[in-house]
Amino acid sequence: MRRVTLALAAVVSLVAIGLATVPAANAANSSAGGPISQTSFGMHVPSIAAGADPTVAYGSIRLWDSGVAWGQVEQKDNKFWWDGLDRAIGSSNTQNVKILYVLGSSPTWAASNTKQGTYPNKGAASMPNLKAWKGWVQAVCARYGDSIESYQIWNEANLTTFWQGTPKQMAQLTNEAYKIIRSCDPTAKVVAASSTVRLQSAYKKFFPAYLSELKKLKWPIDAVAVHLYPASTGTPGTRAGYITQVQADMKKAKVPATKELWDTEINYGIAGPGSKYPDQNINGSQAAAWTAQTYLDDVRLGVARAYWYFWAPQTNLVGIQMNTGSPGASGYQLVNEWLNGKYYTCQSGSVNTCALGNYAQPQVIAWASSGSGTFTVPANVTRACDAMGNCIPAQAGATVTIGSMPQWFGTAEAW
Repeated sequence: MRRVTLALAAVVSLVAIGLATVPAANAANSSAGGPISQTSFGMHVPSIAAGADPTVAYGSIRLWDSGVAWGQVEQKDNKFWWDGLDRAIGSSNTQNVKILYVLGSSPTWAASNTKQGTYPNKGAASMPNLKAWKGWVQAVCARYGDSIESYQIWNEANLTTFWQGTPKQMAQLTNEAYKIIRSCDPTAKVVAASSTVRLQSAYKKFFPAYLSELKKLKWPIDAVAVHLYPASTGTPGTRAGYITQVQADMKKAKVPATKELWDTEINYGIAGPGSKYPDQNINGSQAAAWTAQTYLDDVRLGVARAYWYFWAPQTNLVGIQMNTGSPGASGYQLVNEWLNGKYYTCQSGSVNTCALGNYAQPQVIAWASSGSGTFTVPANVTRACDAMGNCIPAQAGATVTIGSMPQWFGTAEAW
């Protein structure tokens, strides 16, 4: 059911919403596949244990920053406070979304060095006692079974805030968790520890080495994970460049093609890295455009999931706010409606395009990662809508210009 009302907006100029017939594709700048799963649209909901229910359609949730980390659940050795995690998982199941649970970080009692890390407790960034780690993974998997679809090993393991062990130790934790999870629930996915890409020195030091260690262990994962936040002044185009970098590193490491790439945290305008990048507020149509671009770029470039950070009331922590009625939520909902369940053929260029329909009932989305470009509205198209939900009539064959705001072209019957 649509949760965003579309409004016809005569003020939207065709100069801003053009689309061309997609040129002949080649392997270097095109992709095709589908159907696109609802699980591709992930979300963080910090108050999920209290029953928070986003008013946008989403298919997967990542349980992190939700008060349910290892040290908050197993507060003493073999002494568990399950209530919070029970409520978070119960609420997620009620909303019929797939759960990605982050297994790390170390509780103080299991930490090898209590001076390494402070969030969410002392010692959280240190290598845990291996026996305690295995017992924890077994306890979670045994309690929740197939209520948890996916397990992520650790959060942002390339940053000393969250991990001060070695890539080899993280690979060891990954492998031990993989064996337990496969035995407990063979259908569950195991997701690698995430790496934040915008801190390039930390990323380059950790990520390739971690992949190398996972290779030695015969790839005990189902998905590679990164966090693709740009610097505070970055754009979705910056993020697209990071995706290309990560994929090149995965190719160099010979990651099997069966292993998906997930972006397990994404937003824009977040302060950093360093003081020269203060936080940015991203509002209005730009927020809708950038949110929509994020999920379109995932389809175009081959990222299987992206988990938006996060659904909550207004906060200065993030640049694009995601809550009921916000422009970011509008862009998220509309791109979900455009893409969910569709087969696609995407083309990268000065204007990127994703064709979703057929000649009789065409559906094509177009956007520019930077600047703008000119294209021709395809045959049989009668309607154009942007990521804010503004729709106007469109004329097939018109040559027009498109910029950063994604535009959907089709017929009233198609959407």
